Amino acid sequence: MSTYNKLLNNLEILKLEKFRSFLPNFLEEIAKNEIPFTDALLKLTEKELEFRDERASKIQISVSAFPFEKTLSDFDFDFQPSINKAQLLDLESLRFIEKKENILFFGPSGVGKTHLAVALGVAAAKKRYITYFISCHDLIMQLNKAHAENRLEAKLKHYAKYKLLIIDEIGYLPIDKQGANLLFQLINRRYEKNSTIITTNQPFSKWGEVFSDITLANAILDRLIHHSSIIKITGPSYRLKGKVELLEVRKNNNH
Repeated sequence: MSTYNKLLNNLEILKLEKFRSFLPNFLEEIAKNEIPFTDALLKLTEKELEFRDERASKIQISVSAFPFEKTLSDFDFDFQPSINKAQLLDLESLRFIEKKENILFFGPSGVGKTHLAVALGVAAAKKRYITYFISCHDLIMQLNKAHAENRLEAKLKHYAKYKLLIIDEIGYLPIDKQGANLLFQLINRRYEKNSTIITTNQPFSKWGEVFSDITLANAILDRLIHHSSIIKITGPSYRLKGKVELLEVRKNNNH
């Protein structure tokens, strides 16, 4: 076996996939341009690190349970002028995760709250922060099930560990007192340790009704709002956008 083939073989054993795939063409470039040995090695190891980083980001996104993969650049800020685009771009820097701060998106159905929450989640996952997306209803179901099976401690620990936990749709379905208590325990564990993003269609003044208990609702809100950015969206629904445009076209055609 030639030295070159032995090298390729060693790179394969060491699982240096990108290094191995770039090497053949790169050897010609090294010879042609007389690239110093250390520069060549640096370039090849950078390619390998780039590849591993990209692969780790993709894995992190795939295990985050996002309902879809969207970014801030996919968001139509012109359609929702109530949103401060500069504020969202600043949040995308993910400083809020380092500072263990929360984000609360509040507004009526269909205005883009989930899209924005997912976009920040995707940005976090790409930077390899362990991130998880779950609807409030599913989260409480999971906690209730764990509670019934005497596994609550392990389940709370599981959800508390995420650097970023996105809880979608708080307030779309009513929550009984036990559910509210379990959610409080989780929020309390995450408080000032990790970041939480929530989306809700209910004003905070109505959370007492949502959680069937004003004291628990206030305790949950207290921990979410302290160290947080609250983003209120007052614009029209995206889901109706296409339908409204279609009706306009039909109306104009009928005239």
